[in-house]
Amino acid sequence: MALANINSYTIDDIYALPEGQRAELIDGKLYNMAPPSTSHQRIVFRLSSAINNYIQQKSGACEVFISPFAVFLNEDDRNYVEPDICIICDNNKLDDCGCHGAPDWIIEVTSPSDPQRDYGIKLFKYRTAGVREYWIVNPQKKTVMVYDFEKELLSNQYNFDDDIPVCIYNDLVININKLF
Repeated sequence: MALANINSYTIDDIYALPEGQRAELIDGKLYNMAPPSTSHQRIVFRLSSAINNYIQQKSGACEVFISPFAVFLNEDDRNYVEPDICIICDNNKLDDCGCHGAPDWIIEVTSPSDPQRDYGIKLFKYRTAGVREYWIVNPQKKTVMVYDFEKELLSNQYNFDDDIPVCIYNDLVININKLF
């Protein structure tokens, strides 16, 4: 029985996309990205600002990056993602092209068109790549799913009005409603 011919893409295909078209590449499969909504951008801006302010106040070594920012998760040419927010604590992973290796903390804000990518494909990919903490922020349901991959896949779901403890920092708590 013959197998179906399945296209496998590489990072070269990402860079060959027409100007303004964005996509992510996970295990050779290309996922087009729609432009973010205004509410999506507000959440990304306020969360990244709060995290950056915390890091600056603590004189921390970590840096906050927001999409579009290239993350090359594996040592191959078949994986390229642009997380909404990523926190990177090892400056050796950074160069002018982006981050090479797993960020310490990734936050994805779901879009109504394809929330399952964040809850399924990316959850698995980020965990296996070595991300320490992963948040999935769902504006439609006003929930945040927090995965602490350092503590044996510990996960908790929170609401926007909850005080959400950050796993990679012992003294940082974020309440999304209080950011607005």
